[in-house]
Amino acid sequence: MRAAGLLLGYTADRLLADPRRRHPVAGFGQVAAALERRVWRDDRAAGVRYAGTLVGGAVVLGVAAERALPHAVPRTLVTAVATWAVLGGTSLDREAAAVSRLLAAADLPAARIRLTHLVGRDTTRLDGAEVVRATLESLAENTSDAVVAPLVWGAVAGVPGLLGYRAANTLDAMVGHRSARYERFGWAAARLDDLLNLPGSRLTAALAALLGPDPRGAWRSWRRDAAGHPSPNAGPVEAAFAGALGIRLGGTNDYGGRIEHRAVMGDGPLPGRADLDRARTLARRIGTAAALVAAALALRAPSYRTERS
Repeated sequence: MRAAGLLLGYTADRLLADPRRRHPVAGFGQVAAALERRVWRDDRAAGVRYAGTLVGGAVVLGVAAERALPHAVPRTLVTAVATWAVLGGTSLDREAAAVSRLLAAADLPAARIRLTHLVGRDTTRLDGAEVVRATLESLAENTSDAVVAPLVWGAVAGVPGLLGYRAANTLDAMVGHRSARYERFGWAAARLDDLLNLPGSRLTAALAALLGPDPRGAWRSWRRDAAGHPSPNAGPVEAAFAGALGIRLGGTNDYGGRIEHRAVMGDGPLPGRADLDRARTLARRIGTAAALVAAALALRAPSYRTERS
């Protein structure tokens, strides 16, 4: 049931992408924002309670959904719907494709604006090569965050894993970044997201090495360069993509006046627009392979009757 639901949900994301309105994740974000306004305090303990309440609530909702549906067909369908709701691979690919098309049309100002859908850095002064680099780095990182990691947790823990992972990942995007307001309050959300993304990011990097054009380059860049990235999970993924594609990622990023100088990953030149299209192909291959791996893992998971006995 779980394996079938994951594969159906992945297929639905490939065919339908995210809904433009009333997305369940957007609804969760509205609830999280409303709760933040009520409970925000400039300390870690408040952030722990905030993240625990929201992520725990999502897990409880998933457990209740599975227990309410003991029969095969409805339980498979609710797993499929949950999988579709938490995946974002097709929408991610479409955003990267839109940036690529604008660059191909030599419309750099529009490409900079479209890039803001993918990244939090300042895009207003980026040249074409830096727009490509930013898009490709976001594509690599979010292939892990929005495709592979949720599939892994869905395989391991079913609907509770899917909903709990997406809740944690959404909170990290909302309050887990470095700023005066969230330095302490967002600490718990950021650390929880780091922990939950560990298996997915390693699987993503491994699949990039296995499925990319240069497997040896991917492994070499992963081993050598990943630790230089400030994120323990984005580092392996971006390094593996860089090595697999024979390009160079990393450099200086401007986050609204906060400058980060990130380690260079890979041995090749800065990516061009053609490399972005190659990266999109690699990301799609990784997503499909991850869905198959997740289904195989789910087949080894305890059955519903075993869990209830």
